[in-house]
Amino acid sequence: MIARTAEAAQAAIGAACRELHLPTVRAEAAAIAAQAAKEQLTHLGYLAEILTAEVDERDGRRRARRVHEARFPRAKRLADFDCAANSNINPALIATLASGAFIDAGTPLCLIGDSGTGKSHLLIGTGIAACEAGRRVRYVTCEIGRASCRERV
Repeated sequence: MIARTAEAAQAAIGAACRELHLPTVRAEAAAIAAQAAKEQLTHLGYLAEILTAEVDERDGRRRARRVHEARFPRAKRLADFDCAANSNINPALIATLASGAFIDAGTPLCLIGDSGTGKSHLLIGTGIAACEAGRRVRYVTCEIGRASCRERV
């Protein structure tokens, strides 16, 4: 190993991180190193912290990218759905939609109802939950003859 000054070490970390495509490690190395020194972490503890930061940041970017690529018309979350506004919606149904178990089972989701009952909110919220769970989603609207199929996730 080569003994390096602090500046040389930072330069080497920056160059290696650019080569290895580790932007979070490059940006946070100094701050996490200072915190690790303050908390008297071992070298392995520091390494675990910096790599965890990179993984967490990548996961967040991946989730945001999936939501963006789904092309939802607006952001709606299942947690924000007001079950009191529509007494026909059981709160347990919201939890089932959020889990995505129906996707794993291959069960279709079809929401039918009058205007203003929350169908779009539930579809968009379910789609966002699926994106955040690692699934790829595409939101589209369609018209089929005279019958209208307004939204589909």
